Amino acid sequence: MVLEEEPLPGNWKLFKLKNQQGMEVHMLNYGGIITKILTPDRHGKLENVVLGYRKLSDYETDPYFLGAMIGRVAGRIKEAHFTIHETRYELEANDGRNHLHSGSHGFHQMMWDAEPFEREDNVGVKLRYLSKDGENGYPGNVEVAVTYTLTNDNELVLDYWASTDQRTPLALTNHSYFNLTGDMKGTIHDHLVKIDSQYFAELDADLIPTGRRLDVAGTPFDFNRGRKLGEGIAADNAQNELAGNGYDHYFFFHEPEQKKAVVKEEGSGRTLTMETNQPGMVMYTSNNLENGLVLSEGAAEPYSGVCFETQGSPASLHEKEFPRIVLDPEEEYQQRTLFRFGVDD
Repeated sequence: MVLEEEPLPGNWKLFKLKNQQGMEVHMLNYGGIITKILTPDRHGKLENVVLGYRKLSDYETDPYFLGAMIGRVAGRIKEAHFTIHETRYELEANDGRNHLHSGSHGFHQMMWDAEPFEREDNVGVKLRYLSKDGENGYPGNVEVAVTYTLTNDNELVLDYWASTDQRTPLALTNHSYFNLTGDMKGTIHDHLVKIDSQYFAELDADLIPTGRRLDVAGTPFDFNRGRKLGEGIAADNAQNELAGNGYDHYFFFHEPEQKKAVVKEEGSGRTLTMETNQPGMVMYTSNNLENGLVLSEGAAEPYSGVCFETQGSPASLHEKEFPRIVLDPEEEYQQRTLFRFGVDD
């Protein structure tokens, strides 16, 4: 196991985690951003399987949250407000009239304290941040720790922990865009995805959940037996069209703490398996990614990557039937998401 630390301007640090199989994960203390994940294809060739900027300084003004740690609340909060104990909290409306990914000064733009570690069978970095009462409109002082661990089994494990001194919403996730073709050689249309989910959240025209859970059966949202993402991107389905011809929807998992999603890319042979104790995830197929955006492997286009944002749902702040995200002072927030990379022969 190898850990390299590279100092950058502005107190930024770039950490490079390397295991004995040759896999690498590159990440910043700024925003907890994953900039690269290098994994082998079926021939052993190492290539980057996430989207990242060629110039690291572009992360400061990134409207797409590439690879970033999202908090306090990932996703959209309807009409940029919520109520706890009859107190209404007003938030920044940075997505039309709604609040997206905690506003323009969320965790994705914060400098985190970093504690790197090297062990016999894994290597990683633990990030810590204190989000003060009133930050971005949210109540409570919230202590947050996120640990990135790379194992010798080609697993990247994200462990989330937090505590608060006031009742407050909390829904953390990582916003990496995966592309298993390697070095962005193609789009994600032919990525075969399997998701353990029977229901997804219906969206309105503002991409806010309506409160209705829709059955995936007989729709482009049924991934239980595997489906190529391109089928949904091209589908004549009102929900796919609302999202910009693709997916930007919350999928409810059947049971927690099991294998929840598997992705396969036939050309490279790469596979990605996700396990989590989160109740669901948003799958986003980069429908609105800007054409020509300069990334580390070339120019981006829509559908250059797919996000698997494992999390609770911010819709629960307005809809009772959605997975709860409010954290109480007597509770600890403890969540884990594991990404296991492999190959099919």
